Amino acid sequence: MKPSNQSNADDRAVSPVIGVILMVAITVILAAVIGTFVLGLGDQLGDTAPQASFTVDEVTVNETGTPSDVNVSITKTGGQDLDPNQITVSIDGSRSGTVAEGSDVTDTWQSGTTAVVGPIGEDYESDDTVEVRLIHDPSGNAIFEDTATVS
Repeated sequence: MKPSNQSNADDRAVSPVIGVILMVAITVILAAVIGTFVLGLGDQLGDTAPQASFTVDEVTVNETGTPSDVNVSITKTGGQDLDPNQITVSIDGSRSGTVAEGSDVTDTWQSGTTAVVGPIGEDYESDDTVEVRLIHDPSGNAIFEDTATVS
């Protein structure tokens, strides 16, 4: 038969072990959270791309500039209102600058509004197929991508 005080000592020994495990777990979680923000990964959480939809109405050869440049008509068909200073238009990887710089949309790009951006790119002729991309500059994400034929 065991003495009564020995049984209580064995039961109490479990509690410090669980306490140490919990303290280690809390320390690891806290270190991970602090490390994320110290390394700057926490700053990127706020830079998400807006949600919006668009259509490419037409891509035409620029009449007034270099004949090989194109103008692109893009209509915003839905989603969040956008700041045109933060949206860059790209044709086959060639960037034109922001929507505000290249079109008459300078304040807020709302649904139903068409932006005609250009001139963009080089060496285009009628019936060429181009890839049109809208890039949200603060996040660096493409928010729209489509192919169109130069008319």
